[in-house]
Amino acid sequence: MAQVNDCDGSGGSSAPQFPHQYTENSERVLSEDEHQKLKNDQVLVSDFKQNKLEMEAQKNWDLFYKRNSTKFFKDRHWTTREFEELRACREFETQKLVMLEAGCGVGNCIFPLLEDDLNLFIYACDFSPRAVEFVKENSLYCPERSLAFQCDLTKDDLRATISEESLDVATLIFVLSAIHPDKMQQALENIYKVLKPEGIVLFRDYGLYDHAMLRFKSGSKLGDNFYVRQDGTRSFFFSREYLASLFHQAGFQTVVNEYVLRETVNKKEGLCVPRVFLQSKFSKPQ
Repeated sequence: MAQVNDCDGSGGSSAPQFPHQYTENSERVLSEDEHQKLKNDQVLVSDFKQNKLEMEAQKNWDLFYKRNSTKFFKDRHWTTREFEELRACREFETQKLVMLEAGCGVGNCIFPLLEDDLNLFIYACDFSPRAVEFVKENSLYCPERSLAFQCDLTKDDLRATISEESLDVATLIFVLSAIHPDKMQQALENIYKVLKPEGIVLFRDYGLYDHAMLRFKSGSKLGDNFYVRQDGTRSFFFSREYLASLFHQAGFQTVVNEYVLRETVNKKEGLCVPRVFLQSKFSKPQ
């Protein structure tokens, strides 16, 4: 499958339109053809190749940013609209909100927040050293208000950079899906350690049966709901139940956990395709 901008449907020169959006507790219902396609696609990538993909995961993401630099994704100006926790810091000017953007990429989430001059300090980490350098080279990067650093969430202890139980908010926006399912738990436990009691994780990522999942060709499947793109980067598609189980095992409590269903209309290509995301909030107990 060719690499396309399917992380949030907001990138590219002919960006799709979103005329319909609603939340749903149940997963998307497949058509008979879609159901048959997934049923027939049972051949998994060999163990040898899977191990190679895991070993080269950082290199593949670094090459992704080398090819695309800062031009692949559009800035995510929608985060303060979707997550009121990021708006709340405007109301408490004497109390700075401390935030972690886990998997920051080139800063498409953090720079709109910094540009809005919100009363916050942002830690920003990414698996790719090249992505972190792009963040630091951005004219909006300000060491007094942000700290970008390279980190593998599955093995590097965040407490080496961030004080234990010091964060008010952590964001995981189209990040957990890129991590091998066997290692997702470690990433969440890592974030748990640096969150304050009652701190919150804001989550948005691919939902089960999203159109991107159905686009993968035979030979791309790594496991249940887990696929590899042509460039070697990987993507997992979450059910509500699976996601909640991951967070609960890491010690979190569910605040919100809903599917976001959209119809993406691309007028240029005459297509209308179903997009499925999970938008969720999980808190660290008092």
